[in-house]
Amino acid sequence: MSSSWPEIPYTAWRETCAALHLYAQILGKYRLAHTPWLNHSWHATLYVTASGLITSPVPDGSGAIDLALDLIDHVVIGRASNGRTARFGLRPGTVADFHRQTLELITFLGGTAELDPHPNEIPGAIPFPEDHAPRPYDSDAVRRFFEALVQVERVFREFRTSFLGKATPVHLFWGSFDLAVTRFSGRPAPRHPGGVPGLPDAVTREAYSHEVSSAGFWPGGSGVEFAAFYSYAYPSPEGFAQAKVRPAAASFDGKLGEFLLPYDAVRKARDPRAELMEFLRSTYEAAAELGRWDRGALECAPGQPGRPRLV
Repeated sequence: MSSSWPEIPYTAWRETCAALHLYAQILGKYRLAHTPWLNHSWHATLYVTASGLITSPVPDGSGAIDLALDLIDHVVIGRASNGRTARFGLRPGTVADFHRQTLELITFLGGTAELDPHPNEIPGAIPFPEDHAPRPYDSDAVRRFFEALVQVERVFREFRTSFLGKATPVHLFWGSFDLAVTRFSGRPAPRHPGGVPGLPDAVTREAYSHEVSSAGFWPGGSGVEFAAFYSYAYPSPEGFAQAKVRPAAASFDGKLGEFLLPYDAVRKARDPRAELMEFLRSTYEAAAELGRWDRGALECAPGQPGRPRLV
C-alpha cells in the first residue's frame, strides 16, 4: 500500500467536508461572477495546486485577482495584480462568517465583492449569508483529502495526454465538489433533459451539448458514503451499463447511471496509479466503442516529458 494515497473515510469527516464544499463554492462563485463564459462551464472551475485549490486569475476591474484555499497551512489567500495580498484562517466557524470574510478580502484587494449567495447542487441549501450553523474544521482530514487530490490529479493529467480530441483540463467543479476530466467525441449530443437539483437547465444543457466520456473523483456524499472514482457517458450508448470494465472492484451503479470504483480499492492496490489508470482507460474504451467514436483520429500514445508529438 502506498502511503502517498492516504485514508480519507468520508463518514469520519463528513461535516468538515460539507463545510469545505461550501467554502469552495464561494470562491468558485467569485470566479463565475467575473469571468466570461467558456464552453461547458470551464470558466468557473477550481484547480489543484501544490498547496490546495485556486481560482486562477479572475478579471476584476482593471486587473486580476486569484483566490486560493491553502489546505496545507489552512488559510484563504487572495492576491491581486495591484500587488496587494490578504489572508484569513480556515477554522471552525460558520458559512456566513466565511462568506463575509471572503467579501472583505476581495474588497481589500481592490476587487468587486459580488457573487451569487445561493449554493448550487446542494438540495435544501441555505444562502451563504444566512448560514449561521456552527461548522467544524478537521485540519488533519482536510490535509489528507488534499494529499489524495494531488495523487488523483497526477493520474488524471497523465490520462488526458493520450487523447488528441477536445478534452477538458483536469479541474474541480465546486457545484458537485468533484475533480473531473472529460473527453469529447466531436459530435453534438441530444438535448439534455435538465433537472439537476440546484443547477439551471440552461447550464446543464450547455455542459452536455456534445457527446462525452467523463471521469472524476469525489470524497463522498449524495448517497455514496465513501470516496470514489466515477465514469459515465452522455448520451449513454446501448450496452454501456453491461460493459466489462476493469479493475474487478469497479461496478455500474444503476441509480447514478455511472461506473464507480471505491477510492480504497485504488489506495490499497499494489500499484494505485496503474489501478486507477485501468479504470479510466477501460470505461472510456467502453463508451468510445459502444458509441462508435472515431478512435483512430482521437487517440494517441501517452505523452512523455520532453518529447514533442510526431506530426
